[in-house]
Amino acid sequence: MAADRSNRTSTLDIIWRYLLILLNLQQVVDSLLCFCNPCAGAVVNNSCLAKEGSKCFTAIEEKIENNIAVDVWSFGCLPPHESTVLQCKGDLVPHVTPQTVACCDGEDYCNRDLKPTFIERSTTPIPGPQTDTNFNNTCKIVVAVSLLFCVILLIIAMHWGHQRFCRTGLLRSQYMDEENQIHPGECIKDLINHSSGSGSGLPLLVQRTIAKQIYLIKSIGKGRYGEVWKGKWRGENVAVKIFFTTEEDSWFRETELYQTVLLRHDNILGFLAADIKGTQLYLITDYHDHGSLYDFLRATTLNAVDMMRLAHSTVAGLAFLHAEIYGAKGKPALAHRDIKSKNILVKKNLTCCIADLGLCVKYISETNEVDIAPNSRQGTKLYMSPEILDDTINRKHFESFKQADVYALGLVLWEIARRCVHKGIVEDAQLPYYDYLSPDPSYEDLKRVVCIEKKRPLIPNRWVSDHYLSKMSKVMSECWLHHPAARLTALRVKKTLGKIKIDIESTIKL
Repeated sequence: MAADRSNRTSTLDIIWRYLLILLNLQQVVDSLLCFCNPCAGAVVNNSCLAKEGSKCFTAIEEKIENNIAVDVWSFGCLPPHESTVLQCKGDLVPHVTPQTVACCDGEDYCNRDLKPTFIERSTTPIPGPQTDTNFNNTCKIVVAVSLLFCVILLIIAMHWGHQRFCRTGLLRSQYMDEENQIHPGECIKDLINHSSGSGSGLPLLVQRTIAKQIYLIKSIGKGRYGEVWKGKWRGENVAVKIFFTTEEDSWFRETELYQTVLLRHDNILGFLAADIKGTQLYLITDYHDHGSLYDFLRATTLNAVDMMRLAHSTVAGLAFLHAEIYGAKGKPALAHRDIKSKNILVKKNLTCCIADLGLCVKYISETNEVDIAPNSRQGTKLYMSPEILDDTINRKHFESFKQADVYALGLVLWEIARRCVHKGIVEDAQLPYYDYLSPDPSYEDLKRVVCIEKKRPLIPNRWVSDHYLSKMSKVMSECWLHHPAARLTALRVKKTLGKIKIDIESTIKL
C-alpha cells in the first residue's frame, strides 16, 4: 500500500511540473523580444523579454562631455505600467534637456531600427493668456461711441439750458412789462375795459401778475372739485377757486371755456385770471357777497319782483350759453350739464350769474361735432334729467344736452318760487324731491321716482291763487316734462319770464 501511494504522488508531481512548463512556454510565445543596450542582468544576445502589454523602446539623450555634445543611445523593454501614450510620444515633445524616445511592438527586436529625433526647444517665451483681438477692438469702439454720445448729450443739455435761460429772461422782461402796464390804482374793471373787448379775458401775463399779487383771506366753500377762497387784489374782493390736483382736467376745461371769445356776460360769472402756483390750480373770478343761490334762498325770503329778477337772470345766463354767436369773434354754443342752485351766484342787485363751467359741452357747428369735457365728473344726481338717469340720451346730438339743462332749470325755478311770500305764506327752502328722496339718493331710487313713477316736485296749492306764482309754475312744469323734445328752450323761457318781469315792474310803478 505504501508503495502504491508513493507512486501516485510521483505521478502527480510530474504532471504539475509539466503544466508549469506549458504555462511558461505560453508566456514566452505571447511575450515580445526587444533589443537592449545596456541590458539589466545576464542576458543572451542583448535581448530582453517585454511582458504582455509592454513595448520596446529606443531613447536618445544629448550629454555634454568636455564641452562636446555627445548623443547617448539606449534600448530596452518598457515595463507594462510605463507603456502609455505620453511615455511613447516623447519624440513629439520638446524637453529642457535634449532627449527623446520612441516605442514599438510590431515584431521582435523592432526597436533596433527606431531612429527618434530631437525636437529643439523654442527660445521664444511662452505666451500668456490669449486675448481676442476682435473683442479688444469692439471694446474700444464701444467706449469711443459712449464718450461721443455723452459729449453730444452734454452739448444738447448746454444748448437747451441756454435757450431756457434766454426764454426765461424774455418772459421775465415781458412779465415785467405787463406788470408795469398794470398802473398803480388801476382796478379790475379798468383792466377789463382796457383789454381787447373780445370777452376772452385779460392777457395771460396780466393774469399771472394778478394771481401772483392776490392774497387769500378765508375759505368760503368746499366741493368735490376743490375749495373756494375769498381773496384780495389791490383792495378789491375776488373769488379764488383752488382745484384739487386730481381735478386738473376740470380746471383746464373751465379755464379754456372762460376764455372763449365773447363769453363775458352779465349773467355768467366774470372770469379774471387762471394760473398754476406750485401744485395749486387757481381760477380767479368776481366775488359776490351773497354767495350761491342755494345759500341765499335759505337765508332770505322773496317778493314777486325779487323772485322774477332771480329767475329771469338765471335763464338769461343759460340762454346765452346755449346760443351760438357767429362771426370772426363768435362764441360756440355751450351746454352747462350741471345746472343747480349751488352753481348759481347772487349779485348785490339780486340778479344771478351761472358759475362752474367745468362740465360744459361745446358744439362745433362747422363739423357738427359735440366736444364733451374729458374729465370723469358727472352732473349732480338730483338734477339729472330722466334721459340721463335711464341712459337714453343721445350724446352725439347737442340739443340733447340743452334739453337736459332746461330740465334742471325747471327744478331751480321751483326752488326760487318756494321762497316767494304770498299773503304772508312762504315755504321752507328745500332741494327738489325732498319729499320723495333723501338729499343724496341712489341712482336706483332717483330713477324709480323720476323715470318710472314720473314724479316731479310738488306745486303748493297757494301758487295757483297767485298771478305770478301760477305763471311760474306753468313755466317750470313745461321745463321738466318727461320727453326732452317737448320741453321749452332756454330762449323761450327767457322771453316768457321777461314778459312776466316787465308786467310785475309796471304794476308796481302804477
